[in-house]
Amino acid sequence: MRDDAEFTAFAEAAAPRLRQIAYLMCRDWHLAQDLTQTTLTKMYVAWNRVNRADCDPFIYARKILLHALIDHRRRRSSSELTAEHLPESARAADPADVRLTLLGALALLPRRSRAIVLLRYWEDHSVAVTAEILGVKPSVVKSQSMRALATLREHLGEDRELLFG
Repeated sequence: MRDDAEFTAFAEAAAPRLRQIAYLMCRDWHLAQDLTQTTLTKMYVAWNRVNRADCDPFIYARKILLHALIDHRRRRSSSELTAEHLPESARAADPADVRLTLLGALALLPRRSRAIVLLRYWEDHSVAVTAEILGVKPSVVKSQSMRALATLREHLGEDRELLFG
């Protein structure tokens, strides 16, 4: 028998954090909301299996969220990009005027590297837990996080304090 009250409490508590993680991975609040809803729907269907003493529902939800994002990216429609503001003119921005932010730098990383950085340094998970969530070996987490941090340092340039501040 399904316990809707427990699921509702979990969903209300986990939704903001899941939406934030989704946004950091995809950089689109609308898509982040859709991915969060997809995650919660799948959690609801599997709630009796997930809500056991030996299983953390939030870890399972994060795995579903990551898989939902990967599935979305594989679809043809995922190549569409959204913009917060329409450009005023077609002129190119002067690279000297552009300051790369941490979110912008994260967007330049490949999906798996971005997920590793977010899980390791944003969510503060160990190498072993990050490897388990992503379904990879710990050595992959170590090597890709090292490369990703080097890439972020390179892209941030003068804004490096965003990475460690």
